[in-house]
Amino acid sequence: MTEDAKPAGTATLTYGDKSVELPVLSGSTGPDVIDIRKLYGATDAFTYDPGFTSTAACESALTYIDGDAGVLLHRGYPIDQLASKSNFLEVCHLLLHGELPTAAQYEAFAETVTRHTMLHAQFDRFFEGFRRDAHPMSIMVGTVGALSAFYHDSLDIHDPVQRDISAIRLIAKMPTIAARAYKYHIGQPFVSPRNELSYAENFLRMCFAVPAEDYHVDPALVRAMDRIFILHADHEQNASTSTVRLAGSSGANPFACIAAGIACLWGPSHGGANEEALNMLKEIGTPENIPGFIQGVKDRKFKLMGFGHRVYKNYDPRAKVMQQSAYEVLAATGRENDPLFLVAKELERVALQDEYFTSRKLFPNVDFYSGITLSAMGFPTTMFTVLFALARTVGWISQWQEMMADPSQKIGRPRQLYTGPTERDYVSIDQRG
Repeated sequence: MTEDAKPAGTATLTYGDKSVELPVLSGSTGPDVIDIRKLYGATDAFTYDPGFTSTAACESALTYIDGDAGVLLHRGYPIDQLASKSNFLEVCHLLLHGELPTAAQYEAFAETVTRHTMLHAQFDRFFEGFRRDAHPMSIMVGTVGALSAFYHDSLDIHDPVQRDISAIRLIAKMPTIAARAYKYHIGQPFVSPRNELSYAENFLRMCFAVPAEDYHVDPALVRAMDRIFILHADHEQNASTSTVRLAGSSGANPFACIAAGIACLWGPSHGGANEEALNMLKEIGTPENIPGFIQGVKDRKFKLMGFGHRVYKNYDPRAKVMQQSAYEVLAATGRENDPLFLVAKELERVALQDEYFTSRKLFPNVDFYSGITLSAMGFPTTMFTVLFALARTVGWISQWQEMMADPSQKIGRPRQLYTGPTERDYVSIDQRG
């Protein structure tokens, strides 16, 4: 228990003829937790919690979610305030260091990130080893893990200074790697970062600039891109973050840990949900087809993608901001009457007025509008999860940093409920029936 968790009494568990007093701990907000670390020693029994839905695997001061109320806080700041008033690099500083930066701190932090956006020249040869039709996420998994082969001077995980250097390198180089994955995928030459551009400006230019003409970044798209990064910066102990922490608990270097997080994020139930939502809107086609689709969902013929969330049982606070970004991007690109956007707005209206969905807490989540927004910005669906990984890198590395500084941290080792054969003797192959 760290100094931040406070004792809040005890809970008594009776198992057979044994009675165990378990400490109850309170965080700064949210539900109390029952500390079961001594349960096995006292009772010779484990807990069973598939998906870890009722288990706190760590203590963290980064992100707080109240799913019932639709609240998401980063270091105490509501996500809607950060998305409307802050910028991504400021949020990066907040997650990494615990506080919003002063003007001088921000200038120094932004300068440091900017000066680390370049990749080693030899690193570009890694991309050539992939087929041109390789999925950009497969390229991300391979290349991010390969960073550890280039930056030996920041792999000592027990040195706080080296941990900080690795964090900056990952945040700075991820947009460059992501843009290169996109350029390689579509067969265009790589575009190097420019130090006079902002984080989001640089990324958009590296994705969409071509040698044949000058490229001017639309300020509306820059704001939207920056906001999308903020909305995906961190989200508590989700599957990919838990993967990063579990990999890090073994002492793996930070680049390998982030590569593990990217691999987990690639799953369609995690980072691929916005692509699924966009495909659903395409299948619906026009608003006239919505009533039939809604009935199909109720009859379990179709899945309603982009609604509902593992944690949120209310309107996802990120979805409201993403909807605003969708309006701005579609206006900037002249697509206000985009058929998919019209379908999305009508589907949301119909679903939120239908007791079948509201009673099941099926409200729009961040993925519902992000696919439309990214598509309007010019990104193919294969890049959606890559952008998610780019933004989430700061959350992953902040969580890793926090874990490495925790004196109570130990290697992850979940238990199991074994249901296989009990002990039996080996039978030679000629005697097996």
